[in-house]
Amino acid sequence: MICDIVKNMNQQELEDRLIDFAVKIIELIDMLPGTIAAKHLANQLSRSGTAPALNYGEARGAESRKDFIHKNKIILKELRESLICMKIICRVKFIEAKAPLLENLIDENDQLVSIFVKTLKSLGS
Repeated sequence: MICDIVKNMNQQELEDRLIDFAVKIIELIDMLPGTIAAKHLANQLSRSGTAPALNYGEARGAESRKDFIHKNKIILKELRESLICMKIICRVKFIEAKAPLLENLIDENDQLVSIFVKTLKSLGS
């Protein structure tokens, strides 16, 4: 399924997905309580969850193939960090684990990771 998604998606569609992901991350952050721990996770997630969209914009303007690969690796790292942060939020129960927004974000995160893993493999890195 992921292979079909990657084949049928152009750069603008992927950028739009990353932007939508960032917007939903911000919505999730706004749902977190005001505790010290939740604020820490919110700050971390705000960076790692919005970085993929921003870095993808940079990747689209990469100066070389090597630069493009490097920026895509950064995107993948940020997505993995976001996933771990959301798993912590689930386990601490700041938000109900089955909350639709959180569940959808984790699923989208998994799909985006798969897309970037496939992209990097196709680039030979």
